[in-house]
Amino acid sequence: MSTPADQIITALRAGHEELAALVRDLKEDDLLRPSGASEWQVSQVLSHLGSGAEIGLATLEAARTGAPAPDADFNPGVWARWDAMAPAEHAAGFLAANERLVEAYESLDAETRASLQIDLGFLPAPVDVATAGRLRLNEFALHQWDVEVAFNPFAAVTPEAVPLLLDLVGGMLGWVSRPQERADRQATVLVRLHAPERTFGLRLGEKVELVDAPEQPDGELVAPAEAWLRLAFGRLGPAHTPEGVRATGAVSLDELRRVFAGF
Repeated sequence: MSTPADQIITALRAGHEELAALVRDLKEDDLLRPSGASEWQVSQVLSHLGSGAEIGLATLEAARTGAPAPDADFNPGVWARWDAMAPAEHAAGFLAANERLVEAYESLDAETRASLQIDLGFLPAPVDVATAGRLRLNEFALHQWDVEVAFNPFAAVTPEAVPLLLDLVGGMLGWVSRPQERADRQATVLVRLHAPERTFGLRLGEKVELVDAPEQPDGELVAPAEAWLRLAFGRLGPAHTPEGVRATGAVSLDELRRVFAGF
């Protein structure tokens, strides 16, 4: 029986293979196209994913071998080196670095996947393999969409990732939302998702948070779970909103787009 760590590692591999198949064929002009990430070209998204893979691998290897976690100078040094690369180097570097990271996760045996604790450096305590992998999957899946949508306006977050990422949203709303957009007009929205099905409340006001499904909501949002993920992370613009997304009542879809700033 597969564990959450197993499922996340499988999804990391699936996402890598999908994105790598696209990236291997990109030309210089393709790498300079605007991506789905605000103000980033395709090559810059690949640079972000590649540098993140390099940092993630160093962190994972430190945990696996018992070595000290990378120091405070490590990440800035990695980012500076990637920032200095040409677009073609971003693409090639991403392919190599992310393959190494995915292979490292895949190489962990069942006992290690269950017991290893990883110091990510930005959390108050080390986390298990499933949590570290899920955070990487969240970053990867959304930025994979950023690249793919530059070439396909109907791109969607890879299906293997969607159910694994839904439970991350609530903990990240403080980072990806703009409560000031609705601070003076509080509302609680019933959110009904499908593929997979989830039902919960979204409270908007001085802060944005997920709550239990309200019995008397001020409005309702109905959407595929994949579209909800992209909305929550700032990637559900009008041109990329699938059929079946509907907001009714006190909060419009355009208002929700303004609330969710994304990354």
